Amino acid sequence: MGKTEIAKELAWLLAGILIDFDWDRGGASRAWGYRYETRTNAPLLDAMENSRTPRPLTGGPFRADLVPSHPDWGNNQPPQDHVTTQLEKWSAEWRRPLVIDTHPGGGDDANPSASGAIAAANVIVVPIVLETRPLEALEGMADELRAFPLLIIPNMVDAAPRKMVDWLQRISETYNVPVGPSIGKYGWLSRRSLRMAVAARTPVPAKNRQFVDEITDVARAVITYTQKAQG
Repeated sequence: MGKTEIAKELAWLLAGILIDFDWDRGGASRAWGYRYETRTNAPLLDAMENSRTPRPLTGGPFRADLVPSHPDWGNNQPPQDHVTTQLEKWSAEWRRPLVIDTHPGGGDDANPSASGAIAAANVIVVPIVLETRPLEALEGMADELRAFPLLIIPNMVDAAPRKMVDWLQRISETYNVPVGPSIGKYGWLSRRSLRMAVAARTPVPAKNRQFVDEITDVARAVITYTQKAQG
């Protein structure tokens, strides 16, 4: 369960709008079923360039509504401040939660849209695999983004060594970053080809039930974190 799949599920559970800032083909837009090759426009690029609010694609009962990305987005990202301003405007006009899936790597000079999304966010969900390299990266992120509302979600949890769990706890305590509910490791998720959110299927199949319970707990944690931050 990668960050994109988590974003898709959270957007559906929160009745939000999924905004795809990842210009790679493996991002949320393609997984949603959007194919830029069949379109004559690029909604995200057009909206940002013209400072207007886009019209999300309707996902219906089984997918979140979507503002799709485009391969040209990577080389045509607007400045960070413009991205932040536009996202705040869209949120105010739509009056719905926005779930933004950024390009991997976080915010930096080469990825101003991610930096803009981070600046606009009420909560930044950080899925983390309990392995050495991801935890090293998490520690760097927690240090760099001390002033931002991070929420760590242990992801693809199987049987993590005790030292990895202790390392995560140390990061959480050192940088005062809360750790939310964990998501287990499910091999069937990586092989899944359905466009709909896993949580949207009713009744929930027995195979999916534990995952749906976990991602629903994550959605509740996001709501609680946001309410505390705003209160």
